[in-house]
Amino acid sequence: MLSCPRCQATLEPTALQCPRCSLPLKAHGHPGIPLHRTEGDEPLCATCLYDADDTCNFPQRPHAETCTLYRSIKAAEELAMPPLSLGEQIGFWLRNHRGVVGLLGLLLLSLVVVLVS
Repeated sequence: MLSCPRCQATLEPTALQCPRCSLPLKAHGHPGIPLHRTEGDEPLCATCLYDADDTCNFPQRPHAETCTLYRSIKAAEELAMPPLSLGEQIGFWLRNHRGVVGLLGLLLLSLVVVLVS
């Protein structure tokens, strides 16, 4: 069961605000927009991926205590893909550039036809 970060009252999973202290739990009263809050005195920006790569445009940066765009650096590191081998990189490039590969194939075929005849 969820609890309110301010008063520790038990909450329904669909609650938009705390029934006891009226603390907003979802951003702009919308159930699909989570509102991330700090735990303690450290601002969210200290552990946010967007602040680390300098793409954050939140007005309260770097002292934001609530944020709708927060992404943890630790969670991003856990989701990071391992480096690809050379064969996987070549296969990935070939799949993404099929048009170039096709044109090079036609060029090679036409050169073979010219040289044979």
